Amino acid sequence: MDQTASTTAALATRCCIVGGGPAGMMLGFLLARAGVDTVVLEKHADFLRDFRGDTIHPSTLEIMYELGLLEDFLRRPHNELKQIEAQIGTERVVVADFSHLPTRCKFIALMPQWDFLDFLAERAGRYPSFHLKMQNEVTDLIEEEGRIAGVRVSTPGGLLQISADLVIGADGRHSTVRQRAGLEVIDLGAPIDVLWMRIAKHPGDPPQTLGRIDTGRILVMIDRGDYWQCAFVIHKGGFEEVQRRGLPALRDEIARLAGIERGRLEELHDWSDIKLLTVAVDRLRRWHRPGLLCIGDAAHAMSPIGGVGINLAIQDAVAAANVLVPELRADGDVSSAQLARAQRRRELPTRLTQRMQLLIQDRVMRRVLASTGPIAPPLPMRLLRRWPFLRRIPARLLGLGFRPEHVRTPELVAAPSRQRADG
Repeated sequence: MDQTASTTAALATRCCIVGGGPAGMMLGFLLARAGVDTVVLEKHADFLRDFRGDTIHPSTLEIMYELGLLEDFLRRPHNELKQIEAQIGTERVVVADFSHLPTRCKFIALMPQWDFLDFLAERAGRYPSFHLKMQNEVTDLIEEEGRIAGVRVSTPGGLLQISADLVIGADGRHSTVRQRAGLEVIDLGAPIDVLWMRIAKHPGDPPQTLGRIDTGRILVMIDRGDYWQCAFVIHKGGFEEVQRRGLPALRDEIARLAGIERGRLEELHDWSDIKLLTVAVDRLRRWHRPGLLCIGDAAHAMSPIGGVGINLAIQDAVAAANVLVPELRADGDVSSAQLARAQRRRELPTRLTQRMQLLIQDRVMRRVLASTGPIAPPLPMRLLRRWPFLRRIPARLLGLGFRPEHVRTPELVAAPSRQRADG
């Protein structure tokens, strides 16, 4: 299925997945594992894009266990977060304790997303029915008699037309697929944006608390071994105001929140070292059309709160595979009834998760950013500190979600012992 021609060429596949993120790569792996001919299209040349979700939650680690991949996966460099702490003003509070979860891994694995995707790509590439094509950007959908029948693709070698019995939109919150398909987007709103940056880690740094909250400011720090990946929360559309105050003022605020020496922030040389993440929370009213299904952020963009986006996307992929593999292995089109079934399976946990995120955005983050006086832990935090067993509740919501999925699709095609090159 390699394409090197300089003119428009064509190929056909059973399922074409647009987007090589967590949802697309996991679904591609599961379909190829079940013997379904699958093409995954990724518009970039590699997975090395910083400031993406790095939190692999217990629900995802459980899926890796069910697939027999967990042991090899955890050999990759990672950090383990067994509880989540927050520093609110001068007080530290344990928010979630994962030690009681009914899973093999009672922790969140902190791993750069590109390592996770590389691992899935390597394992999926062992199946002969998996075809990953990098630098292949979908520009349009092919429609025949009201049914999506494939995609048009721009590649380094020219134009490519792929016919597919099913197209999966897994191309993120700025999805070309959902836009071209004309699917209605419900914007739920987000009062925040996030500034991402990295700060070198020193041996004497304060222990990781993940969230640091003080008067008018919120900072999240993710341990990446030799550096901290930091998320500084600001008002929606407030980046220009931050820039007007100047980079030295931002360095001062981050140093104070992080509890580190101000001079270390000089490594943020200019504004190019700081990336703006425009936060959006939305979902499609309908995730599918005949011949097309959207999953992951293409179906529902999540807030970065809790780092649940990558894990919700993977849950979508597992649920979609469980529903669709029987029809994809048979002859004929995938029925609209099955596409609707895949949406129904994942719509309720998506709605509940987004409702929880919106509640935190509106009741906590908005108020903190608007505060001018001293910050103290609110009542729920005080209850978590007084009765530690209550920490199991947020741990379950974050670690497993509202409807954890399990792999129901068998490995019908054995994977060779060595990786197969493709695309």
